[in-house]
Amino acid sequence: MTRRELDAARISDPGLRAAYQHCRRLNARHGRTYFLATRLLPVHRRPAVHALYGFARWADDIVDDPASARTSEACDRRLARLERELASGLQTGRSSEPVVRAVADTARTYAIPHAHFADFMTSMREDLTVTDYAAYEDLRSYMHGSAAVIGLQMTPVLGTVVPEEVAAPHAAALGVAFQLTNFLRDVGEDLDRGRVYLPADLLAAHGADRALLEWSRATGRPDRRIRAALRAAEDLTRSVYREARPGIDMLEPRARPCIRTAYTLYSGILDAIADDDYSVVQRRSVVPRRRRAAVALGGLARILAARLRSQPRQSSQLAAEGSPAASARGCPSTRSRRYLA
Repeated sequence: MTRRELDAARISDPGLRAAYQHCRRLNARHGRTYFLATRLLPVHRRPAVHALYGFARWADDIVDDPASARTSEACDRRLARLERELASGLQTGRSSEPVVRAVADTARTYAIPHAHFADFMTSMREDLTVTDYAAYEDLRSYMHGSAAVIGLQMTPVLGTVVPEEVAAPHAAALGVAFQLTNFLRDVGEDLDRGRVYLPADLLAAHGADRALLEWSRATGRPDRRIRAALRAAEDLTRSVYREARPGIDMLEPRARPCIRTAYTLYSGILDAIADDDYSVVQRRSVVPRRRRAAVALGGLARILAARLRSQPRQSSQLAAEGSPAASARGCPSTRSRRYLA
């Protein structure tokens, strides 16, 4: 976390600053695509986003730790300990765990419902015992906690120009679209972990199944039935992106370039998968670095244009705030001051 971001967010406590910095490192290490997009947010909002994503990554690492000579029982104990720590942190605002301390502070500051975190932990626990899904509706139930609630947590941090409940379904859909993209990109790696996130009914509709995926992974040989199923999964994922897209314009203008960039980068992973002829069982498809940089530069250009458009309006607001009438209204609350852009 840069000092500028923490100062802009009015985070002054040294321990809390260190907690947010720890979350930023987690986000940078694990989520390169979204971390890049986060750089386009107003500086005072970045710490909260890093806290939310840092916490999600930390919990996910407990489930997916490759040093999983750990038994599922050991992972279950670690998740249970995290759940207790989280519940206490959300209640008291304190924790000895840096990630929990930062996310509890974010939840308090932005009034994020605690139920979103409980739903997330339920899905993390499901990963310890469930290794595949019979139907898309079963997967959607899992993704409510593992992905949709991330979008819902983010909504008050980003801010909206419509009532939050209007933007919420689109924010939830974007979280689901991102996760479906990850599932497609990571088919091979998930097989290595003993998991298949592609619904069995979708696979069966194209003559594929888990056994065929495992054979293809083991032999390195593609199969037209798998390719057809992956193409159908891509179509499904793109339909969820379309469901999410209207929500971008419901966000506060200064948050839109970040989310639009993340939207473009993540949906670009689908393009990379198609360009690789749906070979994700054998290898991960990635968006070329030059393409990521070009998209990020486009987001930066939109931010600069938005700032230029807002300058005359800000000047008139400053003039009004300096008037006697404005002085009579008094200062904003401490909570508001902490998050002024």
